[in-house]
Amino acid sequence: MEQQEAVGFRFMTLADVHAVAELERLSFTTPWPPDAFVNELTRNPNARYVVVVNRENKVIAYCGMWVVLDEAHITNVAVHPDWRGKKIGERLMRKMMEVAVAYGAKSMTLEVRPSNTVARRLYAKLGFEERGLRKQYYSDNNEDAIIMWVTLQ
Repeated sequence: MEQQEAVGFRFMTLADVHAVAELERLSFTTPWPPDAFVNELTRNPNARYVVVVNRENKVIAYCGMWVVLDEAHITNVAVHPDWRGKKIGERLMRKMMEVAVAYGAKSMTLEVRPSNTVARRLYAKLGFEERGLRKQYYSDNNEDAIIMWVTLQ
């Protein structure tokens, strides 16, 4: 049995904004700016953001979602490049599914690039199914987005 990295999960605070924005910059060609996260945390009552921290309490991953009525929608998820391949993303998504259920969600949805095969495999492992396509969804290269759904337990 493989050993899991010792990490912690907690809700994101304003103090985490710059670390999360740096993860965005390292992970995406069109990263969200810091003020987008400030707005999510201070003005969006449906937003739930969770960060993963290492033993030194440094943010190494994060995920955001909106919970509206009985549906959760993943808005962003990123793992620091140095921490990829260590099941951090899987553990974080499982945590988000738990949080979504705690806030009343019965299903969860997200969009993913067809080219992001690692994420697509992870989401399928977690029970997500491909349910649709958003044409030219991503503004950086007009790549489509696959819409994936899962029923939460």
